[in-house]
Amino acid sequence: MPEQKFKVYGYRWVVLAVFMFVNLAIQVLWITYAPITGPAALYYGVSDLKIGLLAMTFMIVFIPLSIPVSWVIDTYGFRIGVSIGAVLMGICAILRGLAGPNYNLVLLSTIGLGIAQPFMMNAWTKVAAKWFAVEERATAVGLATIATFIGIALGMTLTPTLILSMSIPNVQLVYGALAGLSALLFLGFARESPPTPPCPAGMEERALMLDGLKHALKVPRLWMFVFIYFIAMGVFNGITTWVEDILRPRGFTPTQAGTVGAVLLVGGIIGAFILSTASDKLHKRQIFIMLGVLFAVPGLVGMTFSTDFFWLIVSAFSIGFFMVSANPVGMQYVAEITYPTPEGTSNGLISLFGQVSVVFVYIMEAMRTPDGAFTPGLLLSVGLLLVCVVVAFWMKDPTARKAGQDQPAARPVQL
Repeated sequence: MPEQKFKVYGYRWVVLAVFMFVNLAIQVLWITYAPITGPAALYYGVSDLKIGLLAMTFMIVFIPLSIPVSWVIDTYGFRIGVSIGAVLMGICAILRGLAGPNYNLVLLSTIGLGIAQPFMMNAWTKVAAKWFAVEERATAVGLATIATFIGIALGMTLTPTLILSMSIPNVQLVYGALAGLSALLFLGFARESPPTPPCPAGMEERALMLDGLKHALKVPRLWMFVFIYFIAMGVFNGITTWVEDILRPRGFTPTQAGTVGAVLLVGGIIGAFILSTASDKLHKRQIFIMLGVLFAVPGLVGMTFSTDFFWLIVSAFSIGFFMVSANPVGMQYVAEITYPTPEGTSNGLISLFGQVSVVFVYIMEAMRTPDGAFTPGLLLSVGLLLVCVVVAFWMKDPTARKAGQDQPAARPVQL
């Protein structure tokens, strides 16, 4: 048989870069109110819970839209799907800034931003599969994850600083300009696929969306990871949504709360790069998922009880480095164990259950003590993460597909 040749193109990094930018922008818009919950509540004349709702809206809206959006991405391609989300994001971000002190208009534009979000988040593994070789895909998903972490970190750190010199609506207009720029760059530079595929044909072909969804739901390891992802995202979303409320009873300021949230994301950025790269090089997924959850537990204990800012920073970094950074490895794990389910479908399915974790965000708020402490909810999180470690122990790594085994001589040509 003649040696099969296929290529990975240098332009893949351009496509990934503009894709990362729109993912960064939507996360800035998601988290922007979390580090300024108290000041925002005073400005809009509403409760802390209603400010928290602005972040939770993203998760609530995501739930009914995840599967339909995945169908759009798998049917019409990620470029069309992400473009829809990026344009909607730019428009609604600017409208949120123009809403002024009217909370209802802010909430309405936030719902529009929530509708835009799945068009970007559900395309992570699709972009990786279209442009990257198999051994690079966890790294590509990891870089997309890093972009979201950077976006959240920027929102956490910049917002408390910016409101010292400008109004909250003007801050939103600044973020709206960022979102609009990211949308324009994606529209201008993103391409659906390279001239030739980045992998053998047998490793590229995927089932139809509905057939793939039926297949994925029958894979036991999918449900094991869904449980882990639900808990991990519940803990992550709970901490990021309520970070100022969690730390306020211990005497920390909104600026310090934003710094803690940002450090958590910096840990996630560093960990996502290291864990994803190591996972690709070692061709292992399960061990990184299990150890990521396990080593996050001490950090969460520190987040629960620490009254010293230094140890709070260390704890936040630990949570990010281990738990949050296991996310891209897990996304690629699911794409591999559910083959031939389309990547957009598997990505969207996992993201869906991650957004359902909004229930956990409500639970954390409901479990607050009379003095406002989040200790009961955080201790519940510690216990659930330990259960996740046990579940991850019984997961198995995906087996290599025959398309890759039958063609050992076929290597991607780097351009």
